[in-house]
Amino acid sequence: MLGSLLVKDYMAGDRLAFSPTTDLLKAVSLLVKHGLSGAPVVDENRRVVGFLSEKDCLKAALDASYFRRDEGTVEDFMSRDVTSIAADASLIDAIEVFLAKHYASLPVVEGARLIGQLSRHDILKGLERVRREEG
Repeated sequence: MLGSLLVKDYMAGDRLAFSPTTDLLKAVSLLVKHGLSGAPVVDENRRVVGFLSEKDCLKAALDASYFRRDEGTVEDFMSRDVTSIAADASLIDAIEVFLAKHYASLPVVEGARLIGQLSRHDILKGLERVRREEG
């Protein structure tokens, strides 16, 4: 069953994404406002160039505390080694990534271009919906 379910059918298509030049404090505020644990960072062509997680933001806060400097931009603290998933991948593929890595969400791409985001919660919500429809 899971092999026939595709990421693109369960992803959120219009979640938050940042520019590398976004002020870090603004990014933190937006993550909190939207209730997200992180968001992709994209260039002017919506290609994924990084990911800003809550953990990255905590590192920035600690850095600012120790070195008494301004927080900076998203680019200063984002993770550059980003794991993303293709829109036409199966939910099994996505689940395997979530089990292998400690990510709460993944950027969903077509080629290198961001088209959405998939969270562990999105998958569970989708599986619950399928179970209800089949029941």
